[in-house]
Amino acid sequence: MMHFKNMLRWHVPFLLLVLMICRTAAADTLLVLGDSLSAGYRMPAASAWPALLDKQWEKRQTRVINGSISGDTAAQGLARLPALLAEHKPRWVVIELGGNDGLRGFPPAGIASALNQVIGDIKAANAQPILMQIRLPANYGRRYNESFSAIYATLATSNNVPLLPFFMEEVYLKPEWMQDDGIHPNASAQPFIADWMARHLNPLVNHDS
Repeated sequence: MMHFKNMLRWHVPFLLLVLMICRTAAADTLLVLGDSLSAGYRMPAASAWPALLDKQWEKRQTRVINGSISGDTAAQGLARLPALLAEHKPRWVVIELGGNDGLRGFPPAGIASALNQVIGDIKAANAQPILMQIRLPANYGRRYNESFSAIYATLATSNNVPLLPFFMEEVYLKPEWMQDDGIHPNASAQPFIADWMARHLNPLVNHDS
């Protein structure tokens, strides 16, 4: 009897450890590569929509890693990407980049080139890129706005990757969801964005694909 108890004493913690490892291994990961719209500008990271989406998806064993940094351009996101891919080994990567490039008036061709390389690096890591459409305020001029907006549909088509709508187009409609700078969503908007992203990502992020 004492021998059996001793066996239990050693085997139960070991079995629990094995179960935890299996559960972790079974979880797929979605990486969000973005800028301040996803980083949670001027709010705790736990309040940003990727963290809220991560909580929503706990039961489906899909982790959401927020690799976003406020102020990042497409080129800066590209520079950080290899380390993020190596560390997290995501199955899917949402690309929410380019807004800072557009706000600074960078040439569309350069933005497209950086985003195209982001997509290529994600594919090379055997992950699925999911590109988000980004749009600029109307006061940036019609010609530049049209050239900038066209980057995303062109890249999605040429690379055969999904293109998500821009969640900010709905957030802008509610002033109470905006920070006083008129650019960034506030903490009150984050649950809506998390639900919106879940709805649009559900057909793309699944364990059968």
